[in-house]
Amino acid sequence: MGKIQSCMYVVCLLCSATLNILFVGRYVYVSGKWEVGWSRRAAEEAEAVAAVSCSGHGRAYLDGLVVDGSPVCECNTCFGGPDCSQFSASCVADVDSGDPLFLEPFWMQHAASSALLVAGWHRMSYSFHDHSLISKELEELIRKLHAIVGNANTTGRFIVFGAGSIQLLNAAVHALSPHNSSAPAKVVATIPFYPVYKSQTDFFQSVDFQFVGDTSLWKNTSDTTSNLIEFVTAPNNPDGKLNEAVLQGPSAKPIYDHAYYWPHFTPIPAPADEDLMIFTFSKLTGHAGSRFGWALIKDKDVYETMSNYMSLNVDGVSRDTQLRALKLLKVVTRGRGREIFEFGYKTMKDRWEKLNRALLMSRRFSVQESSPQYCTFSGKVKRPSPAYAWLKCEKEEDKECYRVLKKAGIIGRNGTLFSANSSYVRLSLIKTQDDFDILLHHINKLVGEENGGKSSMRRMKSTVS
Repeated sequence: MGKIQSCMYVVCLLCSATLNILFVGRYVYVSGKWEVGWSRRAAEEAEAVAAVSCSGHGRAYLDGLVVDGSPVCECNTCFGGPDCSQFSASCVADVDSGDPLFLEPFWMQHAASSALLVAGWHRMSYSFHDHSLISKELEELIRKLHAIVGNANTTGRFIVFGAGSIQLLNAAVHALSPHNSSAPAKVVATIPFYPVYKSQTDFFQSVDFQFVGDTSLWKNTSDTTSNLIEFVTAPNNPDGKLNEAVLQGPSAKPIYDHAYYWPHFTPIPAPADEDLMIFTFSKLTGHAGSRFGWALIKDKDVYETMSNYMSLNVDGVSRDTQLRALKLLKVVTRGRGREIFEFGYKTMKDRWEKLNRALLMSRRFSVQESSPQYCTFSGKVKRPSPAYAWLKCEKEEDKECYRVLKKAGIIGRNGTLFSANSSYVRLSLIKTQDDFDILLHHINKLVGEENGGKSSMRRMKSTVS
């Protein structure tokens, strides 16, 4: 009897083990194929964090702080508390940075199509299977994107990937500069210009190039031997103008920075068709933290020099970043890009309309004006909706405009950082809706005081809550 019981126990144990193996196999590895079971826990973790509402005034993240086993909300400006529901009536409008969070609601609306779950063994090698450092599928998708939007000609162009546009800007300067020359290339930009052009060029202290200031100083120079590298920003940061190259001739080599040449910021009159054009992911999709950008290059030697620069610098862009870019660009190009660009343009148009209304009665402050233009992407005539307001303090007593605004509770970026005079300040309009609402409140208050009126914090509270 004991032997029978013992045999039955062994049989049951073997059956149990077999069933467990079959059950695990069903969700892990079946007929040489991986099933979805291994990703379930990761998906549940991601959805649990995404479900934390933070009262609509913040976000919880998978890589954020965790307290007592729960993710902690990271609150927007002027909001605090465990769930970001506590509004600080005395806080300032911080609109200094170009954080493109205005597109965050779009991606929340497209949570399923934009989500990405990466296996622990994804792309562990230094290179792709063809020994290159860039995803060929991503390269083709970028070409498709430009063809859809109509903002750049990619025919006959090589593509180099970089960690955002900043890395590519210096790679381009390096590639266009003479090497082993006693006369370094002179790097210039038209005022007002993006401060990184100067600060990054100065930082590297290369014997091959040096930043020498405003383009206009070299427009009519009699020096025909110097190599001139001109940064051309279109649309311009900070004022949104569609700049063109100023310098001409065989010694002038332009680098076109088209970071903002997308339909949510500007009409697209025609495809850009320059020899060296740089684009960035951050102002296209809003994913500034992914650090991804690309250059379209006509000249093969320039392409090879920039590619070598990227290889020596960081051995190419992160494979994880390229995967995320691929996933997100598939969403962008779906429906020929209509969804994201209509969402982005509507958001920016609404913000500009509100800002212009607020400043309409002011004689103390003004912002840049723009003219309507036909957009080949939308098939309509429309006004630009730039990423930044280039605000000017009109009165002589307000010539230190940054200080005037800071005293009024607005932190912008001083015009002197763009090599302009101190009567200008750049205000970012591409941050969160909370940031814009707080900025608008302070602007309304300033203009109201200028005209003898006052605005109430109660009205502000109702706007942002």
